[in-house]
Amino acid sequence: MRTALLVSMAAVLLVWSAGAQQEPPSPPAGTPQTKPAEAQPPAGAAQPPAGTDPMKLAAPKAAGKALPKSAVDDTAYILGPEDQITVFVYQGVEFSGQHMIRPDGKITINLVGDVQASGMTPENLAKGIKEKIKAYVNDPDVTVSVIAVKSKKYLINGEVNKPGEYPLVVPTRVFQALVNAGGFKDFANQKKITIIHDDNSRDFFNYKEVLSGKKLEQNIWLKHGDIIVVK
Repeated sequence: MRTALLVSMAAVLLVWSAGAQQEPPSPPAGTPQTKPAEAQPPAGAAQPPAGTDPMKLAAPKAAGKALPKSAVDDTAYILGPEDQITVFVYQGVEFSGQHMIRPDGKITINLVGDVQASGMTPENLAKGIKEKIKAYVNDPDVTVSVIAVKSKKYLINGEVNKPGEYPLVVPTRVFQALVNAGGFKDFANQKKITIIHDDNSRDFFNYKEVLSGKKLEQNIWLKHGDIIVVK
């Protein structure tokens, strides 16, 4: 009797041990499976458009280098030989630099070659350079500034306080040029001032008359190379 009881208990223990080692039962067919919740961005956060490659998102532009202030009106001034200019291409340092316009009216841009500059405004020259470097820079931002005006000038000589050579940066009349020269010395003849042109033709200017509002037609516009002589 005792032997039979021990055998029965041993059998029960073996059955219980085998059942404990089995995997837990699978849920019934058709039971929906719950996926872990994905992390969501904070409410109000900006979302890129669908399909956007994060690697191609534009990085913020760094603050650009301060450009030199142009000595002229970039939309009106006509460039000429010996003018000194700066060409600046944003994110295109290989195209940027300072240039003196050569006697043939051209400058040389790296990788591009010779570019006609004389006879153009700085603004139009920048547009021309932009077209030429589009093969190297996507939508280039080009600025042309005039550092020094050397191609257009006039000379005042004689009995004025500041004789010398003056840049013809903006349209200038004889009266304004004489004011720029600091006025007359004590014994200057203000009634017969001579303007000598490049072709050796001459005009005469009476400062006293123009000052009093008479014969204003003699207050002509100066041209490149004009020489004003005050005796």
